[in-house]
Amino acid sequence: MHYLEAVLVIITGIAPSSFKQSTIVPVPKKPRPSDLNDYRPVALTSVVMKCFEKLVRDFITSSLPASMDPLQFAYRHNCSTDDAIAHLLHITLTHLDEGRGNYVKMLFVDYSSAFNTIIPSLLTTKLGDLGLHTSLCDWISNFLTDRPQSVRVGNFASSTLTLSTGAPQGCVLSPLLYSLYTYDCTATSSSNIIVKFADDTVVVGLISDNNERAYLEEIKHLENWCQENNLLLNVSKTKELIVDCSKKQERHYQPVRISGTTVERVDSFRYLGVHISQDLSWSLHTNSLAKKARQRLYHLRRLRDFRLPSKVLRNFYTCTIESILTENITVWFGNSTKQDRQALQRVVRSAHHSHGTS
Repeated sequence: MHYLEAVLVIITGIAPSSFKQSTIVPVPKKPRPSDLNDYRPVALTSVVMKCFEKLVRDFITSSLPASMDPLQFAYRHNCSTDDAIAHLLHITLTHLDEGRGNYVKMLFVDYSSAFNTIIPSLLTTKLGDLGLHTSLCDWISNFLTDRPQSVRVGNFASSTLTLSTGAPQGCVLSPLLYSLYTYDCTATSSSNIIVKFADDTVVVGLISDNNERAYLEEIKHLENWCQENNLLLNVSKTKELIVDCSKKQERHYQPVRISGTTVERVDSFRYLGVHISQDLSWSLHTNSLAKKARQRLYHLRRLRDFRLPSKVLRNFYTCTIESILTENITVWFGNSTKQDRQALQRVVRSAHHSHGTS
């Protein structure tokens, strides 16, 4: 597409119908899917549209106010999952250190088909409130409405259906649009914090004097906000984790209920790829990394048996094993135990001794 044509598309506020055409391909979320919910509907769109979306995405991110939602760590310059996890742990440890008897409750929120429930008209209103130009808001609204799509499984394809709700997963703009759609989902009390990375949301309650009222009211407010914004809370996948270092007193923690259903309380939760335990230890996480990395050592040995060059073996090690061991390493490595580090080091030595990688 010529640059002038791209500008005209934005000015007119109309996305060509061919740009909005997509083919939905179900991608398994787990190794052995047994239910339709175990598949992620990924939209395949035209290459031209993806290139155009990248231009729009970069323009939007450069136009947003710097002070907008500082606890949304996705699509912010120099921010990553490391920052979201580090901030979550920092506010937790700070609160625990501030007073004896303090504890922290974390509610890891899960949404049902979050991208598919976005209302375009409500999204464009929020984009306008953020200061984006009217013509750009109109184009986004037009892009998300009257979208023809079909489903393809193998060699079979369904008939075409036109949708006017949601942002298709797989599109370049969708994650950013979702982040902007939820920018006004913020904590209402100073004793609560809502940390977000795209649709990965954590409600953090900083509890003092066993008073959980503000935390429970925050969850009720979140439930009402979701109803107003057409987002569906998946209570069965929403989990609560309690971090309490006080060993001398037994507490009665109030249960969390959403839509009349009690939220399950867990001892650990995998958030943004990192296993967070209720005692804030990292043995569970490092054991998971070591196990995952050891599974890939087999493939490295097989490549060696085929007498591949050492450079190829090093590249394979870096991409498939070292990348696992160093993921979010700035968050957890400093507080890991000697035993945890030794378990990871054994994996590294095994790769080095067996295949000459380092």
